[in-house]
Amino acid sequence: MVVTGAGLTTPIGDDLDTVSESLRELRSGVREAAPWTEPNILTPLAAPVRPDLSGWPRKKVRSMGRVGKLAAFASERAVAQSGIDDAVFGSGRAGLVYGSTHGSSAEMEKFARRIGEPGALMTLGGNGYLRFMSHTCAVNLGLFFGVKGRVLSTCAACVSGSQAIGFASELIADGRQDVMIAGGAEELHWVSTGVFDVLQVTSRRESPQDNPRPFDAGRDGMVVGEGAATLVLEAREHAVARGATILGEVLGFGTCCDGAHITTPAAEGMERAMRLALEDAALAPDAIDYVNAHATATRVGDVRESRATHRVLGADVPVSSTKSLTGHTLGACGAMEAVFCLAMMRDGFVAGNKNLKDVDPECAPLDLPRESRAASPTLVMSNNFAFGGINTSLIFGAPR
Repeated sequence: MVVTGAGLTTPIGDDLDTVSESLRELRSGVREAAPWTEPNILTPLAAPVRPDLSGWPRKKVRSMGRVGKLAAFASERAVAQSGIDDAVFGSGRAGLVYGSTHGSSAEMEKFARRIGEPGALMTLGGNGYLRFMSHTCAVNLGLFFGVKGRVLSTCAACVSGSQAIGFASELIADGRQDVMIAGGAEELHWVSTGVFDVLQVTSRRESPQDNPRPFDAGRDGMVVGEGAATLVLEAREHAVARGATILGEVLGFGTCCDGAHITTPAAEGMERAMRLALEDAALAPDAIDYVNAHATATRVGDVRESRATHRVLGADVPVSSTKSLTGHTLGACGAMEAVFCLAMMRDGFVAGNKNLKDVDPECAPLDLPRESRAASPTLVMSNNFAFGGINTSLIFGAPR
């Protein structure tokens, strides 16, 4: 199946051209965080986005929190680029798969802080829960676009966006849908940031231009970001029949579970997901031109991912973590990094690893470029790994 639309809002830009330039120049979106509403947050860094989330009719967005609006921002642009007619979404042959770690954290906090007040329940309004329910992005986007086909929610932490793309591609490959909207979103909030503070995996440094530092020996943890990214996927014959511009292809998808630990990743599961994606795409490991790594700048995760990648693909393929520029956008990262891969294939380069000075000697010997380099990637792999040991690997091809 092919990609005919891509929309996004990220810490490094809100359109494909700006994002591509940021990736090429290693322009970071990490900032000193504004004071958190929760005073005990330990990390001083964050990677925010600032899209214009106004202008929609109230009826369209009244049940959306910030995460839903970020998803709508990205999806509206992806659909517009694809040129899909509204009638297609009402045909039953078009569907949607969308993910986030959960619903709107800000709306959940607002609801929870008031729920204990005498008489508060009846003043909270009917849309309060709808903004933070776990499948808020999927159902709100379904209504936003009038989707009459399958609507699924992927709430699987850091693989939410990549699973959405993978599952959407499978629905098209099985002939169950002709068109799918797929992606992931996340909003920045102290709740999600605090989770990683508690696990002691956030960066405590106060230098946004030097952190995070995936694969670096001196890394001290991740930076949490936000944003959204959406792809429009179509059966090739459907896209060709209507004369659509093809941005790329989804060639392979692998997903599996470690079955081992709730937070500690296992290299064996990562390796298995990559091999499943290669098998699905009917590709040999040496066919891959570039790997967008999950690497979040944690001590254990980076090392185990490097070893899994080396076992599958060897030492010669360039590997980079674009989280060095965007921070870890959680439920959005898989979809966001998919769009980054499309940008690199379109514009002829591979992104470097910002802030990588001294590679951790515990990491496997990979080609980890410090700077972005000119290249002609036509087959790229994008990997993501989540809590619970849920692993994904996607393979994208350049348009043909």
